[in-house]
Amino acid sequence: MRILHTSDWHLGRSFHGEGLGDAHARYLDHLVELTRAEKVDAVVVSGDIYDRALPNPRTVELLDDALVRLLDTGSRVVVTSGNHDSATRLGFGSRVMEHSGLHIRAAYEGIARPIAIPRLGSQDTAGHVVALPYLEPSVAAGAFDTESTHRAVLTEAVTRGRTALPDDGLPVVGMAHAFFAGATTSESERDICVGGLGVAPRSVVDAFDYAALGHLHGAQTLSESVRYSGSPVAMSFSEAAHTKGTWLVDVARGRVSAEFIEAPIHRSLAILRGELDNLLADPKLEHAESAWCQVTLTDEIRPAAAMERVRARFPHTLRLIFDTPRTEAQPITYAERLKGRDDVELCCDFLAHVRGGRGPNATERTAIGKAVSAALRRGDEPMADDGSMFSLEDLR
Repeated sequence: MRILHTSDWHLGRSFHGEGLGDAHARYLDHLVELTRAEKVDAVVVSGDIYDRALPNPRTVELLDDALVRLLDTGSRVVVTSGNHDSATRLGFGSRVMEHSGLHIRAAYEGIARPIAIPRLGSQDTAGHVVALPYLEPSVAAGAFDTESTHRAVLTEAVTRGRTALPDDGLPVVGMAHAFFAGATTSESERDICVGGLGVAPRSVVDAFDYAALGHLHGAQTLSESVRYSGSPVAMSFSEAAHTKGTWLVDVARGRVSAEFIEAPIHRSLAILRGELDNLLADPKLEHAESAWCQVTLTDEIRPAAAMERVRARFPHTLRLIFDTPRTEAQPITYAERLKGRDDVELCCDFLAHVRGGRGPNATERTAIGKAVSAALRRGDEPMADDGSMFSLEDLR
């Protein structure tokens, strides 16, 4: 059985305020062409189809168009719900859609209905898919009569799915949306620990000839037959080093051959760090001029108009971080920073902080001194009718 394994589309997601609709559309175009070119028997999508439980109409239209085009290739499509999806909304009409070759598993009741995948262009069965939707332990444990942990509910779900399989010797692909031991996370995944232990052992899915996993956004191999496809589009700067794509997998009983097909890159990511003037002048950073950038500035004094200057060279900068180097003599605690400093000095320090390191000039310092004196002098007096403690006259 030949499949394409993908997951975690998160349609409707944005990236630091930038919409990912065009990036998702480009990937889906690529997936349709890949499905047609590789003549796969099935496309399996292991959860988190949408980024939120109530997607906007435009996002729904994007998915609808992609599914129609995938089915037009003649391949079957198997979709499961993830922890971001609404199982009820995603699963609506699933029994009717099966007649067109689209199989959606969004509720635990469908686990005991394995999907027979016909060989492309033939009526012969190539293999079977046991499709497990995301199973929230606090909910599934009651239905399965198990402990409220991911390990317990996944073990029971796999057992029920495999028990329902025919004994025909054909390969079996399992789909699951969960965090399995030994995998590596990213910053963009939503924690699924609520309701039970968050990590399941890989042995839970070792019973399948191939386990097509979802939830983690970095493509990775836990064993030759257990893999995460990762998200096809980056959703955090922690994924800057990821290679995004789709697994093309040939599955036989006890034998797997997998090739990772890279997805098109809508816009690359770049993580830059250094002093502002050096970043703006460095010829080696030309690649970042067209990328979405995260820039960390290490100048001792925060530069004025930093974002404007950064974007003059790197116009797609989405995140700006200031990391001023700390010296050995610099106080660390709040009490140490206040020690030995009078009220005027503290006010001057605050002004320097909010102005990126530029402290008050002589005229401003004099005005601050007068304001502090007036406040202390009138601290015990009633406020004026306008709520002020002193007037501009006190500062002249």
